[in-house]
Amino acid sequence: MVEKKFSAVPNEAVAEIEASAARVDLDNQIAELRAEIARLTESVSAIGSGAKAVVTSEAEVLTERLRERIREEPVSTLLAIAGVSFVIGLLARR
Repeated sequence: MVEKKFSAVPNEAVAEIEASAARVDLDNQIAELRAEIARLTESVSAIGSGAKAVVTSEAEVLTERLRERIREEPVSTLLAIAGVSFVIGLLARR
């Protein structure tokens, strides 16, 4: 009976060492995942900033083109706006 208790002690010690090693490994993996999430967050932020800059510049170009067209052809622009407004008014009545 004493031999059974002594034989169980090394198995428990081995199990504790394995559990400790598993915890350390898990902690390392969690640290790596956190670092990867931080890198991904930075990448997404950079992509968002780039997209915002592109959209802003494109909006500025379109606005300038519209201003130039209004200056060149004010009557046709007013007629086009009146036509679009008329169609929207017809659709809104339904």
